[in-house]
Amino acid sequence: MTLAPMTPLAALPSPSTAVWQLGPVPIRAYALCIIVGIVVACVVTEYRLRRRGVAPGAVLDIAVWAVPAGIIGARIYHVITSPEKYFGADGQPLKAFAIWEGGLGIWGAVAGGAVGAWFAARQLGIPFAVVADALAPGLPLAQAIGRFGNWFNNELYGGRTSLPWGLEVHVMDPDNPGHALRDDAGNPVLQPGLYHPAFLYEALWNIGVAALVVVLDRKLRLGRGRAFALYVMGYTAGRFWIELMRTDEANHILGLRLNVWTAALVFLGALVYFLRVRGPRQYLIPVGAPATPVPPAGGDVSQVDLSGREAGAQPVAPEGYRVVTEEQFRTYRETGAVPAEEPAAADEAGRDEADEAATDAERTEREPAGEDRADEDGTDEDRAGDDRAGAGGARPADRDS
Repeated sequence: MTLAPMTPLAALPSPSTAVWQLGPVPIRAYALCIIVGIVVACVVTEYRLRRRGVAPGAVLDIAVWAVPAGIIGARIYHVITSPEKYFGADGQPLKAFAIWEGGLGIWGAVAGGAVGAWFAARQLGIPFAVVADALAPGLPLAQAIGRFGNWFNNELYGGRTSLPWGLEVHVMDPDNPGHALRDDAGNPVLQPGLYHPAFLYEALWNIGVAALVVVLDRKLRLGRGRAFALYVMGYTAGRFWIELMRTDEANHILGLRLNVWTAALVFLGALVYFLRVRGPRQYLIPVGAPATPVPPAGGDVSQVDLSGREAGAQPVAPEGYRVVTEEQFRTYRETGAVPAEEPAAADEAGRDEADEAATDAERTEREPAGEDRADEDGTDEDRAGDDRAGAGGARPADRDS
């Protein structure tokens, strides 16, 4: 008796084409996925920035700096971690600039994008922590979409599997990049067997991270960059085990892929930041706006025309922003009344400086008072000391603790 070969009842297919020609211009699926991901991240970030008081359109000013810086950072990380491809014995140094041939590292993308976003935030007068927290759910969504570019490229898969969601992988033609190798009959050639779709695992994990950030941010009202730290922890935790599944070529340290070590170290750094940093969520009101904003019918201050009410007037971005408490922001949104200038509750450094200044001022006031009373009646010096002790004992607790 002859046993029939074991064949899977189901499998995930892979595209046999990842590049299309529009005349002389190549349209790459990977680039399209990255562009769509960037758009999604910008939409989510714009929505979240508005809810914190930032004027409409600020995300575009941030993206102008963050996106190119992220791409440059992603390429630099790839070249640094794979130097033999460009500077080895058979390497081609000029290929380091051939970004269209592939080779981007997410770690460098996040680091480079953060530098660009920080620079843009300074130009706009927005605290960088507000930008980072606003970006926290959008970034993993962008990464999830970008991973489907790996699917088109028939890359980023794991070891062999017999699971029903095993991935079919094409043998790509080295002489015709972006297209599968074809046999004599014109059919695309497949790798033998099925493989773990690591790209899909990471995409689904990233969507879960985005949902986790939204839920916990809404429940815990995270501020001062802690929502972004939560995203980093969630992403690196998934990247750690997914990276262990991958079978593509990579540099190793102590028997583990380089990105496994990177994921572990970045996770620990984000965890330390998340546990050590405290503070309420930051809200912003415009500084130097040409007119006092009047909240719209929907109650969203971000929809206010900051340039005034004149017909045909074009919106004018504010000169900067002030950090206020949530209660102050709610009052400002409902009434348009600008709160009195005071140290922002969310700015720990500014609050500490204000506390120290207040303490010095109190000490200065108390010392002359004590001396005057001592001149009038020596017994009053004891009462002044009691007053100082009482004032110190009545100091309110740190709101950020």
